[in-house]
Amino acid sequence: MDWVDEFLLKGPAQQICLRLSEPIDRATLRRLVIERQSRLVDAGLRAGGAAALRLPPSVAYLVDLLAVWRTGAQAVLLDHRLTDYEVDQALRRLVPQVLVRARRTGGAALQVFFDVEEEIVRLGADPAGSQHAVIQLSSGSTGPAKVIGRGAADLVAEVRRYTGIDGVPVPGERVILLPSVVHVLGLVGGLLFGLHTGVELQPPSRLSGEAILHAVSAHDTPATVLGVPFHVGLLTSTDQTRRLGQLRRMTIGGEPVPAVTAGAFEDRFGVPLGNMYGMTETGVIATDLHGRHRPGVMPAPGMQIREVAGELWVSRPSSPYVGDSENPRWSDGWLRTRDAGLVDPDSGLVTVRGRLDSQVSVGGLKIDLTEVEWAITALPGVAAVVVVHDGEITAYVQPVGDMTVDAFNQALGERLARYKMPRRVRILHQLPRTTTGKVVRDPSVLRQAAGAALPGRSPRR
Repeated sequence: MDWVDEFLLKGPAQQICLRLSEPIDRATLRRLVIERQSRLVDAGLRAGGAAALRLPPSVAYLVDLLAVWRTGAQAVLLDHRLTDYEVDQALRRLVPQVLVRARRTGGAALQVFFDVEEEIVRLGADPAGSQHAVIQLSSGSTGPAKVIGRGAADLVAEVRRYTGIDGVPVPGERVILLPSVVHVLGLVGGLLFGLHTGVELQPPSRLSGEAILHAVSAHDTPATVLGVPFHVGLLTSTDQTRRLGQLRRMTIGGEPVPAVTAGAFEDRFGVPLGNMYGMTETGVIATDLHGRHRPGVMPAPGMQIREVAGELWVSRPSSPYVGDSENPRWSDGWLRTRDAGLVDPDSGLVTVRGRLDSQVSVGGLKIDLTEVEWAITALPGVAAVVVVHDGEITAYVQPVGDMTVDAFNQALGERLARYKMPRRVRILHQLPRTTTGKVVRDPSVLRQAAGAALPGRSPRR
């Protein structure tokens, strides 16, 4: 309870926390949290227990989350877009005392924050399986989701890391919040950071470029747009031509953005496109909010990063994997990120080079699939791409408008060595994405998404 009251809810009563159609100030938020805590306790939640939250981003989600923590219980965050089967599997493993779910959800499909009427379902009386404050499921972009736990002290430490990063919003400014608050970027980098610092959180009315820009211009105070690479595309696709004086910068997490995309954004809006590197297991690791070191990032305050045989390792005092303390990714205070990268010994600058398993050997030649992806992303008419080695190098391409395999191969052949060219090309109207907006890299999911489309092959050379 103490860390919620003193670290997140403390502040002037009239200070706006969440700017929706009806702004919510701290006094209102505290009242709602205390009322919801009473309902959760009546439903069977106890200190040391756990409550699973299966709610879309909403005031109800925020209030229930803080109420669970204020009770001294663990919050299990389940994305509302998960299937019933996925939710049932998680509940069997994590045995929460209560489940909070939406009885009714109002709003359009592209809503960012929803109008939710929730219900509390009593499930049992067992204590939580661990002492973590929050349980999250990894994004699942490269395979099955992992169960990750973080303690209250870990969350507090990450929020403090954010406050020490050059370029983050300060009190009197706003964050235009786009990523889901169920996942680490929106949860800590948006929600908890805003509550602690007094920075206003303002989700747009809809997830569209026009609505995002409208949210920026709706008030006179400076605004930072927080999102993922997918959201950059939304903004650059708008017809907006005038510069917005309130827009301070856009900061993205998740996948790296190619220099050509960053340049197009900065030319269009006249503000930096900042980058953050992080993981569900650790939160924010390194940043470059001014766009000065692209593609490099600097370690966030207090974060230790080292390079071991071309892989980035991050310091962490204990394993983040719930029920899997012997996971080989963590050992002796270091977590293997499975990301390939370099750490400059003089400046400390970190360059992330994509997933470690992106390096493959074809005909005795080493090929970096990330390099191939970046070459494809730079092509005109490409919205997104995933390159995998699925028996052979295969590119799954999401175009802007129409594109043929022949035209794709011709354009790419002018930029990429022949031995690096994909042997199979699949043109998809929409690449499959995780609930956090990352493109899925699981070959079986990609093959399924391609469906009955006839495969295209580039000529053998």
